[in-house]
Amino acid sequence: MILNKRTNTVYLSELLKTDVRFKKTCIHLTQILKNRNIEFKYLKSTKDIWCRDYMPIQTEKDKFIQFRYEPSYLKEELNLQSDPKVVCKANNIEPEFSDINFDGGNIVYWNNKAIISDRIFDENPEYSDEIKLITELENLLNVEIIIIPQINTDMTGHVDGMVRFVDQNTILGNDRNQEYKYWRDGINKVLRKHNFEYIDIPFFENKEINKKYPDNAIGCYVNYLEVGNLILLPIFEVAGNKDNEVLEKFKTIFPDRIIETINYNEIGYFGGLLNCSTWTINK
Repeated sequence: MILNKRTNTVYLSELLKTDVRFKKTCIHLTQILKNRNIEFKYLKSTKDIWCRDYMPIQTEKDKFIQFRYEPSYLKEELNLQSDPKVVCKANNIEPEFSDINFDGGNIVYWNNKAIISDRIFDENPEYSDEIKLITELENLLNVEIIIIPQINTDMTGHVDGMVRFVDQNTILGNDRNQEYKYWRDGINKVLRKHNFEYIDIPFFENKEINKKYPDNAIGCYVNYLEVGNLILLPIFEVAGNKDNEVLEKFKTIFPDRIIETINYNEIGYFGGLLNCSTWTINK
């Protein structure tokens, strides 16, 4: 697998710069990338901004695995369901295609390990044998698949809003003491089984924002962008935020990395953050 810190190019949906709701944030984001000499490009023929989900996974320098993209949470909104084959063709990307229904936001990885939430089973009911499904994924991606519980209240069930790899044996993730007991118990079981260290990252909810945008991602710091030596951390600058606390924590966790911040609320209102709205590869 190509580690995020080994990537050097960021792709964004063209909609990020053409939709008036996101234009200001897009300018801010791309200016940060320019300042750090990180190449960025825009993807043609997309239907929504969450390109992480419908773009392929890079496993080697010139190898991409493209999964079927038919998420259950978009079954009533097909106008927002990008067709990976159309997007890849429009952008001159030639991946290997798989019939497994799988979103790119539901995987985080480190070398030969990948963490996926159990939403994968809900999205592939045709696989009565869960072991067979995981084995096929492991063979395609050439990794050991580690399953963690999804957050039941999360529309997508994606893992990139829950945990991220720091190194081979360490993951960071949402503060377990703030999480539902079933998730805390489930993740602790995984940690014991795989001898992972876990760094708890605070998160928060804003009741006023929740009323207006019930599916928002405001308050989730785990959904950051990692490309090359840069970690771009979302901050929120609203009541109840833990921006300064988390920023200082990230500086401690990643002492050898460049840590920058961006207010990503314009996009966060609609359910995703930095990892969701970017696709990073090594060119």
